[in-house]
Amino acid sequence: MKILLRIVVLLSAAAAAITSVEAQTTADSLTIVSAQWQEMQIAKGMKGRVAAFPSLYGGPQYVSIVEVKPRRRHRADIGVSRKMISTSQLARQHRALAAINGSYFNMKVGNSVCFLKLDGEVLDSTMRSEFTLRVTGAVRTRHGRLKIIPWDRATEQSYRKRHGSVLASGPLMLQGGKYADWSMCTQSFIDTKHPRSAIVVTKHHRVLLITVDGRAEGKAIGMSIPELAHLTKVLGGETALNLDGGGSTTLYLDGDILNHPCDNKQFDHAGERPIPNIIYFN
Repeated sequence: MKILLRIVVLLSAAAAAITSVEAQTTADSLTIVSAQWQEMQIAKGMKGRVAAFPSLYGGPQYVSIVEVKPRRRHRADIGVSRKMISTSQLARQHRALAAINGSYFNMKVGNSVCFLKLDGEVLDSTMRSEFTLRVTGAVRTRHGRLKIIPWDRATEQSYRKRHGSVLASGPLMLQGGKYADWSMCTQSFIDTKHPRSAIVVTKHHRVLLITVDGRAEGKAIGMSIPELAHLTKVLGGETALNLDGGGSTTLYLDGDILNHPCDNKQFDHAGERPIPNIIYFN
């Protein structure tokens, strides 16, 4: 009986998640595709774009995107610092053209609380609480190529690939062009509007680094996971992974911060939070 009840609860949660995504209106989709984006061409195969939306998902939003055509020209990797520093500092250390903040971490100690394997060496593992809260995916880089993969405790325990780097995060939002199941994640984390960071691989094999600002009354309210998942799908996402958000949300492009990091509680570009890892392209 307890097992049956558990199954019913999970199915109900999954149905609620799907309903939440489907609740995104046609108007939201049209608002995204018809947006007047301000574009910045940085290099061949890499550009940035930003847009302010007076009304999207129930309020004002500010979205920043870096689009990369990886191939041979721009190579992806995971950058790690022994001590917490800003995304822009860590990006400069790795001579990155573009970078986004990485995954969840212990703000007192500075270590990742999610699985982190750098150049074949395991540096951190995922805390059990992170699996139940939000970790269902990971970014894997090898030879400059980037892939988003599903991740869970069993996968982590059996992971034996020697080469490349891996950083777990979550939740996974899109897989195979369809909405992922985040019914196992903590509902409040899924439903609450926050500043968010995401990495997306599109149907045309381009990589999008996306930030959504928030906690700025009248300027940016942030998004829930269903809303962010919808945004990534409208933008052509095939696979999409949520990264650390909140005050960590930062998008770097060629020496500038595109979004408005909120750790200083000001709607400017100076509020970066010190973090221990990034995902970057050079």
